[in-house]
Amino acid sequence: MKILVIEDEALTRENIALILRMEGYETCTAADGRQGVSTALQQRPDLILCDITMPDTDGYAVLNRVREDASMRTTPFIFLTARGDRGDLRRGMNLGADDYLTKPASASEILAAIRARLERESLRDTGGFSPDYSSPEPLQKLGLTAREAEVLLWIAQGKSNGEIGAILGATENTVKKHVQHIFEKLGIESRNAATVMALEKLSHSSARQGKD
Repeated sequence: MKILVIEDEALTRENIALILRMEGYETCTAADGRQGVSTALQQRPDLILCDITMPDTDGYAVLNRVREDASMRTTPFIFLTARGDRGDLRRGMNLGADDYLTKPASASEILAAIRARLERESLRDTGGFSPDYSSPEPLQKLGLTAREAEVLLWIAQGKSNGEIGAILGATENTVKKHVQHIFEKLGIESRNAATVMALEKLSHSSARQGKD
């Protein structure tokens, strides 16, 4: 697996690359956003780990440019940045980022996020499931309100209550109440069970759309 690290701080960039190489990943690096876009399009990495605050071309612009390439629209993209306020998180996730790690992130946190995204992409490629995360509407067919469906959509993508609150512009307590209602309506007791039900519904919806 090849991972592209886009980071303008040389020490941070090399430390992350070293950690990844020690775990057996092939790595390529870029020192700024413009170089990152060029490297992504040339190297076609399996995952991109990208800083946000960089000179010339920031991480948001990198994400937009990468997603414009049809072959890279589903390439896992993780933001790694010191900017951890709610507005930054919401903007990054709404642009299509798969995850968002706040510096200083530990090696274990970085590796866990990478493994989770690569495993999900592997399941997609092998036909294990192919959920369509573009809309929460199919989840309303489970008997959920529009807002509850939105919350469940992000639960299925591995987001915590705090992260979901930041993405949706709600408090963590409000999200927690939505999660409780979701569990009650679906007759389940865990986020894992909720995720399975959501993925099944989103995958079935995607499969039907492919036949149409």
